[in-house]
Amino acid sequence: MQEKQNKVAIQKRLARLEGQIRGVSRMVEEDRYCVDVLMQTTAVRSALKAVERLLIEDHANHCMEAAILSGDADEQRTKFREMVALLEKARD
Repeated sequence: MQEKQNKVAIQKRLARLEGQIRGVSRMVEEDRYCVDVLMQTTAVRSALKAVERLLIEDHANHCMEAAILSGDADEQRTKFREMVALLEKARD
């Protein structure tokens, strides 16, 4: 796997997400107010979407670009289909 430009940022965000998830788990354990827990889960979803955006950016900048530069039409179609599928899933 080639080095991605966003790798460090992604790893930092994932570490932060890990802490947020542990925090939500503690809140549930402590029977915290439901709205407070839901506010935290909203923050977690938002942070995860930011990670997805960085990963999609890397896919476009590296994987798709490599396919374009290769001149291989089958590889280009494959990478394009992967990107469309990723964007569909990210929309949900």
